[in-house]
Parts: sequence; C-alpha cells; structure tokens
Amino acid sequence: MKSGIKAGLIVLAAGSGNRFGHTTNKVWLPLSGRRIISRSITNASKNFKHGRVVVVIHPGDEELARKTLEREVRGIDVEIVFGGLTRHESEYNALMYLAPAIRAGELDVVLIHDGARPLATPALFTEIAESALRHGGAIPTIAVDAYEMETLQKDKVVRVQTPQGFHAKDLLEAYIKAASDGFTGTDTAACMEKYFPDVKTVAISANVSNVKITYPQDLAIAEHVLAQRGYKD
Repeated sequence: MKSGIKAGLIVLAAGSGNRFGHTTNKVWLPLSGRRIISRSITNASKNFKHGRVVVVIHPGDEELARKTLEREVRGIDVEIVFGGLTRHESEYNALMYLAPAIRAGELDVVLIHDGARPLATPALFTEIAESALRHGGAIPTIAVDAYEMETLQKDKVVRVQTPQGFHAKDLLEAYIKAASDGFTGTDTAACMEKYFPDVKTVAISANVSNVKITYPQDLAIAEHVLAQRGYKD
C-alpha cells in the first residue's frame, strides 16, 4: 500500500568513479541487468503516491541519464538537476530546485539518498518518511559490529546510511543558512544538526545489505543480495 505522504525524493548521482577504478560514475554500472541508479530510483519512489523524484547528476552525464531513465525507469516522472563539486552542493542544488514546492506546502518531507545504494528497500524509504514526518527527522543506522566504518551518533557508535529524511521546510532553511555561512556538512543530518539542533532525529534500525557500491567487490555483494531477494529484473 502506497504512502500518502508528500515526499521529495532526492537521489544523488553526481559523484565520480575514482575509488571504483572507473573514469565515469559507478552509478551508471550494470547490476543484475539494470544500472545501479535505476534500482535506486525505483526503490525510492515505489511506495509514494505523491512523490517528486529528483536525480542529481554531473552535467556531462545528461545524455546517458536521459537514455537510461527512458529505458529502465519507465512510469516514473524523474526530474534531473545538475550537481555541484561536493555532495553538499549537490544537495543544495536539488533543494533549491524543489524550493517553490516546499514553500507552497506541496512537500511534507524530503529524503536524500545516495544513488550508489541500490539495495535500500522501498519499505525503508517509507519508514524514514513516516518517522521524519512524525518526529522531524529520521536516519537509518546499523551497529558498528556489523560494519567496519564507524560514526559517532550521540551516545552510540553507529554506521549511518541513507536515505535521510527531514521536514521539508526545515531542511530547505538549513541549507540556505549553510550557503550563507559557507558551511559544508558531511551529510544531510550534519547540516540539520548544526542549524536545527532541537529537531529530533530518530535512528531507524537498518540492514547491512543496504551497501554502498564503492569498490568492485561491492557489486558482487549486491548481486548476491538481489539473488537472495529473488529480483529478476
């Protein structure tokens, strides 16, 4: 059953493929018959009746993006925005693009997701959106013993994933203030914490299978997870 939440779904795909060993962004690589970014977009949008889907790309990838969306993401109205030099700039560009809709009250929450995480399930996007609407913000986390890298969040050491969701108007205001101050956050939650420290951001228990495709071996892991889930397309 689709959620009635009015959600802005921002999928980031403007990075480089340097760590992966490619000259092009890894999100354009195939994963079980479809490109990584296509799976991320489909999962992000699947459970929302009133979602606006924005994919943030490098300007040089526009032709590839349009061809890929036409071929692999049918039935979903995907809007394209050009990213900046950093993740934070890309988020800002997408939020400014959605700013008229946010200010008009057409979006309740905005979720920002790494396009290189194609295994985030539609159910996770729904849970993040619902929790963000209820509390002000929501982020998916996993315990450190389930992953190598560690991030300090309040009293606990956890691994923070995406999608990260927040009230749309608060998030827009935070990024406008950050632009004015010259502040660059490490992720969406960092920017919100700086400018809206009183907003309650709840941690949603996530799954280690929501892997970010960073190195070649991550593709093999993702292929295995998709096979276990029984995905045929």
